[in-house]
Amino acid sequence: MALSKIQTVENQVVPNLGRRNLVTNGAMTIAQRGTSETGVTTSGYKTVDRFRHSESSLGTAQFTHAQVGPATTDAPDGFANSLKLTTTTAEGAVAAADRFSITYAIEGQDLQHLQYGTSSAKKVTLSFYVKSSLTGTYSVAFYATNASNRLITSTYTINSSNTWELKTITFDGDTSVAFINDNTAGLTIYFNLGAGSDMTSTDSTSWIDYNLAGFAYGQTAQFQNTLNATWQITGVQLEVGETATDFEHRSVGEEFTLCQRYYQIFSAGGAGTATAASQSASAQIGINFMTQMRDAPNITIGSTSNTSNTASVSAADITEFGCRMLAMSNNSGRQYWFAKTNIAEKEL
Repeated sequence: MALSKIQTVENQVVPNLGRRNLVTNGAMTIAQRGTSETGVTTSGYKTVDRFRHSESSLGTAQFTHAQVGPATTDAPDGFANSLKLTTTTAEGAVAAADRFSITYAIEGQDLQHLQYGTSSAKKVTLSFYVKSSLTGTYSVAFYATNASNRLITSTYTINSSNTWELKTITFDGDTSVAFINDNTAGLTIYFNLGAGSDMTSTDSTSWIDYNLAGFAYGQTAQFQNTLNATWQITGVQLEVGETATDFEHRSVGEEFTLCQRYYQIFSAGGAGTATAASQSASAQIGINFMTQMRDAPNITIGSTSNTSNTASVSAADITEFGCRMLAMSNNSGRQYWFAKTNIAEKEL
């Protein structure tokens, strides 16, 4: 094949551009926790997998999170889903310490090829589609957390309300500090939606040691302060280099498996004969997780059904590969139990 027929990026011959996106679920296709949550007032994962609600010092503000699509598609061409936030109760006056963001975290071991901490540290380009009813300037922060805390920020502008816009931001590599090669959060991306004056006074457009005053440098939009404001995002991609390539679409099955490294729902049940009310080993089962998790997860036992002589169900011997589920009997005799919506979670 002639070289002219092979796609190139930045003068590099690249016959296969697959697996370049460092972001999982950037097309917002997977939402294991549900497609909508209202009255959100605390930080945490709410709907779309891997994208986290993060806030500090807010008082009265409340939000709705929703995975929009595919039945009610509101996404740019080539996409079926988006993550949509709506301010249902406004914050009121913006306090100096207020902050509201949507975040995405990447393990340090998945960032080693960026060569941070060396003179060869690579530039990366973040691209995404965004739509908001609130025009203005928004900031994006890269927060390197698993080594010495480091920070760099940039901004983008919503030019037209309620219109999908493609944004592209290139960040320099950090030549000073390397990512630790482990399964903790090496880099967290903060899509800042609002920030008080405590976070906007220090220029952080080049890599600096973490400084709260630079966390949302350049931010002027105050999403949390605007009743009924909406903000949507999809097509999030982070890749090596100074050029944003077309979004890397992966199959729903592959994205689902990648998300299960951090969060998965599983069923379990067991049966046996209890000889005493305190016999815990009479109804148990070994569980192999559907994919290896990031680390030994926290287990939440779902409500049990079809139970007989069963007082409680718990998990033991938990590793990143699986666990043992066992039931404590409350009477002698035949014992069985079934729990459908157990959760294994080890988010960053």
